[in-house]
Amino acid sequence: MSGRLDSAQPYALGLFRIVVGLLFACHGAASLFGVLGGAAGGGTIETGTWPGWYAAVIQLVGGGFVLLGLGTRVAAIVASGSMAYAYFKVHQPGALWPMENGGEASAMFCWAFLLLAFTGSGAFGLDRVLARRTAGTEERPTEQTPVAA
Repeated sequence: MSGRLDSAQPYALGLFRIVVGLLFACHGAASLFGVLGGAAGGGTIETGTWPGWYAAVIQLVGGGFVLLGLGTRVAAIVASGSMAYAYFKVHQPGALWPMENGGEASAMFCWAFLLLAFTGSGAFGLDRVLARRTAGTEERPTEQTPVAA
C-alpha cells in the first residue's frame, strides 16, 4: 500500500497546490473586485490602502501563480510571508488562539504555502512542463551550419 501512495504523491501534491492557489486567488479577487461576496465589509478595498490592498494583490497574483504551478516556490514564499504578517499583525493582537481571533484562514494558508515552498509544484504544474521543455532542448544536439570560407 505504501508504494501506491508514494507513487501518487506528486498528483496529490499537484491537486493540493491547485486547490490552495484557487482559494487564495478567490480571496484576492473578492477583495479587489467585489466578486464572490466581496471584501469583509461586502465591497472592495480602496486602491493602495495599507496593508489590505497589497495583501489582496498578493493573494490574487500569488494564488494565480500557485494555481498554475508557475514559479510555485517563490510565489508560495511570498504568500506564506503575507499570511504570517496578516496573522501576527491583524489577528493575533485580538487573542492568542486562531479560533478566538479569526485567524484560522491566515494560519492555514501560511503553513500550506510554506509546505509548497519546500515541496514544489507537484504534478500538473507549468513548472514541470517548462523544466521538461528546457531539459529537452539542452539534451538535443544542435546542428551547426558550415561556414563558407
